[in-house]
Amino acid sequence: MEPTTYIWLDGKMVPWEDATVHVLTHALHYGTGVFEGIRAYDTGSGTAVFRLTDHMERLQRSAKAYHISLEWSVEDLAKASKELLAANELEAGYVRPLVFLELGAVGLNPANARVRTTIITWRWGAYLGEEGIRNGIRTKVSSWRRFSGEAFPNAKATGTYINSILAKMEAVRAGYDEAIMLNGHGDVSEGSGENVFIVKDGKVLSPPISAGCLDGITRHTVVTLLREDGIEVTERPVHRSDLYYCDEMFLTGTAAEVTPVREVDDRPVGDGKPGQVTKRAQELFQDAVTGKLGTHPEWLEFV
Repeated sequence: MEPTTYIWLDGKMVPWEDATVHVLTHALHYGTGVFEGIRAYDTGSGTAVFRLTDHMERLQRSAKAYHISLEWSVEDLAKASKELLAANELEAGYVRPLVFLELGAVGLNPANARVRTTIITWRWGAYLGEEGIRNGIRTKVSSWRRFSGEAFPNAKATGTYINSILAKMEAVRAGYDEAIMLNGHGDVSEGSGENVFIVKDGKVLSPPISAGCLDGITRHTVVTLLREDGIEVTERPVHRSDLYYCDEMFLTGTAAEVTPVREVDDRPVGDGKPGQVTKRAQELFQDAVTGKLGTHPEWLEFV
């Protein structure tokens, strides 16, 4: 990661190297925090943050789910994000809001812990690599199952990502790019940090939120764009064998954007190359985030 000049911390612009916390921070010990991943893009009309308000609203919902009192409004956090991008002179980049519990509690009841809020911005390219964006990535079904929705709220919380980290490390150490996680029923849930889509006979399928996957904003974006483009998209349970028999497969996420999958468990997806529906999803998404699409101008919030 390339450091930037400032980090926004509790309402102040703080030099990058000074944005630190105590070792007794509750979130460090127990993972009591919520966060977002957001991208800013260099468009023909200037820097725009994609679906910034939607992300901050999800952050607010996540905080509520975990009984974390959020001091700042959605509007405050959106404004601070844009100001931070400008202060760091980033025409494009990644935005990471984080709300976490710090000092005041050591045990499992965090009632007296201080709530801290920070926003970090930095330059970040393709999460799964430019080669992956062009030609697709290799994935494996993880031995680690996705946390049940009965165990945790469907929220973007820091502590729950240890589950995804185990799956990601297992996949990478075995020579793959990404993991595909099944839920406790054996159905496909999501990647370690992305939503999953498959294509069969020109129709798009994606696991429902009830499968344990995150209610992804990029997922919603792609579903909306494909349906508006006349492509049928259905949310239903996806089985492991569906991954082997599908014609195309791709992953979506703020970091991953729209990344094709060329292989699952050493089996080629389709002909082993990104298919036409996947390429169309990539094209529509890139046009949307860069302001070239002409529809959904509400998704772009300019700095």
